[in-house]
Amino acid sequence: MSVNKKLLDILVCPTCKGPVTMLPGEDGLKCAACKCVYPVKDDIPIMLADQAVPEKEWNGSK
Repeated sequence: MSVNKKLLDILVCPTCKGPVTMLPGEDGLKCAACKCVYPVKDDIPIMLADQAVPEKEWNGSK
C-alpha cells in the first residue's frame, strides 16, 4: 500500500509551500523547489522541516 492519492494531491512542502511528488521507490516525497526529500515511513509521509533530507544526500528509507 502506498500513500493515498487524495492525500498526495493536497500535501505541500512545509518550508516553501510548493508541491511535492512521490519518488519512484515510494519511500519519500520530493520538493523540487527546496531540493529536499521528506521520508515516508509505514505509508505515512513525515512532513516536518527538520526531518527533510537534502536531495543529494537521499539514499532511500532508513
